Amino acid sequence: MTKLYVRVLLLLCIAPGVYSQSLSPTEKKVIETVRQIHPETEKFLEKTVNINSGTLNLEGVRENGKLLADEFEKLGFKTEWVTLPDSLNRAGHLVATRQGKRGKKLFLIGHLDTVFEKSLPFEPFTRVNDSTATGQGANDIKGGNVLILAALKALHAQKLLDDVSITAYFTGDEESSGGPESRRDFIERAKKCDLALAFEGAQGLTHVTTGRRGSSSWTLKVVARTGHSSRIFSDLGYGAIFETARILNEFRRTLGQEQYLTFNPGLMVGGSEVRYDNKSAKGETTGKTNIVAPSALVKGDLRFISEKQKESARARMRDIVEKSLPLTKATITFQDGIPAMEPSEKNENLRKVVDQISRDMGLGPVLAGDPGSRGAGDVSFVAEYLPCLDGLGASGKGAHSIEENINLKEYPFLIQRAALLLYRLTR
Repeated sequence: MTKLYVRVLLLLCIAPGVYSQSLSPTEKKVIETVRQIHPETEKFLEKTVNINSGTLNLEGVRENGKLLADEFEKLGFKTEWVTLPDSLNRAGHLVATRQGKRGKKLFLIGHLDTVFEKSLPFEPFTRVNDSTATGQGANDIKGGNVLILAALKALHAQKLLDDVSITAYFTGDEESSGGPESRRDFIERAKKCDLALAFEGAQGLTHVTTGRRGSSSWTLKVVARTGHSSRIFSDLGYGAIFETARILNEFRRTLGQEQYLTFNPGLMVGGSEVRYDNKSAKGETTGKTNIVAPSALVKGDLRFISEKQKESARARMRDIVEKSLPLTKATITFQDGIPAMEPSEKNENLRKVVDQISRDMGLGPVLAGDPGSRGAGDVSFVAEYLPCLDGLGASGKGAHSIEENINLKEYPFLIQRAALLLYRLTR
């Protein structure tokens, strides 16, 4: 049994209203309110999890947004729906705002969509036991969305949202972005705020995210001479598939040990004819064993901790590609995706605020998580403009899988911690 779990068990046994003496009377009231409304918080979580809102289920994403919008309006927020061009095939975004003059202007980040499209088997919210519930998007990120709402409800009940500036922005396509156009409004609104807090899944009560790797994609195309397989290595050269193998192995050998840098060839086709459909992400090929393959195609991703690391990796990959085997020709192109959120002093200062709150609550220290352990996220789009912190949402395991779950024991404490964070930042 871990020390943290022991602390959680002890806190669960504490009588209502009894907390660390480091908390102010107002903060103790906020925590008590979170406790009181928690049954309705869990019911609302179940309701939102049971809405399929896979990115391409536009109706489901909008339904999930409407559910949240109604609750935000009860708290005095103005809500609006940011529409996107039909060509992007994305539902749009929900924005909830309150305007005031007190404290920091906060930009809170969640997202309405999940990776679970309607074509997949539906997994509803199911309470397994007192500690665990399963369901599509339970921790990524519907648990985080509801956490934001519950924390704000507790502050509203104590009249602590008066005269504060908060923008809560829930994108509708975080799991499969519609591209730069889809994030234009998101970025512009964030620039008007003082700091950003993102509520992707928490790494328990002990860590938050001060850095996230960026994500981009690459496409490798290889062409070669073709003919009877008996002539490979001679007047026909090495063929497209051997050249592709050389390039991928050199990527692995040359760049494979650099901290925070990863690159994954996710799809590869090669043969006499190669076809790839970008919309369906489907590749097809035809060929025979006695024909030297004239073409090959590889689609992959590249993850990095900074723009410098990304550009350095791309330069080395281009250099490898250009050193072709005889009678082959390869080209590689790169497509930008989500930028990196590089660890910084300004982000570290936000972590220290959470750390102090956690200590004041009796939960112990909060450390910065390993940037290499997380994928890319929406917060990275605004990281160059203002201090950012992520990993403030629900904890659990199995995100993006049928085994996704949420930790119900830690959930109330994460909500309480978030509520106090919002309170202290807006004083």
